Amino acid sequence: MCAALDVFEIFCSIQGESTFAGLPCAFVRLAGCPLECAWCDTLYAKAKGVQKRVGEVVAAVVALGVPLVEVTGGEPLAQPAAGKLIHALCDAGLEVLVETSGAFDISVIDSRAHVIMDIKCPSSGMSERMRHENLALLLPKDEIKLVIADRADYEFLRNALQEHELAKRCTVLVSTVAGAIEPKQVVEWILADRLPVRFQLQLHKWIWPPDQRGV
Repeated sequence: MCAALDVFEIFCSIQGESTFAGLPCAFVRLAGCPLECAWCDTLYAKAKGVQKRVGEVVAAVVALGVPLVEVTGGEPLAQPAAGKLIHALCDAGLEVLVETSGAFDISVIDSRAHVIMDIKCPSSGMSERMRHENLALLLPKDEIKLVIADRADYEFLRNALQEHELAKRCTVLVSTVAGAIEPKQVVEWILADRLPVRFQLQLHKWIWPPDQRGV
């Protein structure tokens, strides 16, 4: 039986985050997520999507005509067939990004793909869901992302950098929860402490309305 996925949407936009920010990118948003992040900006993706076979998804992505694709959610790794999809996209010659919460085993991700893994800060309410074994699986080409809502989250970031030597593993991305804290404040803290991180804004939320889907 062919592997099936619950797909919420497939679309083409620019990559809004990560070191690939600004590049044209295809997005495969898989439906569903067992986490309940307090500041989640994709709650709509928890709804049921459309069942598609891995081959159908790959064909739809290839038809969009861009060499970069991100598999996201929801939480893509919550679906058993996600690993097969990632592998198939890599086999299709695409550069593949996988955005994941860090709560699921990333060893299922094809080593050719780039992992963009969250470390959930305290304000998310999901810090305890972090699978710390994932840190040892990250490669230098992968990326870690932390989203900051307040000073407590920043202290969490600073401690995590030291405790887990995150910056020695891969690029560490830092962004802010929209409307919760001014980006300038977080940047000032980063500069004051000379943290070895890359600050980022969600480009798509500056180009289109923050709640617009399919971008």
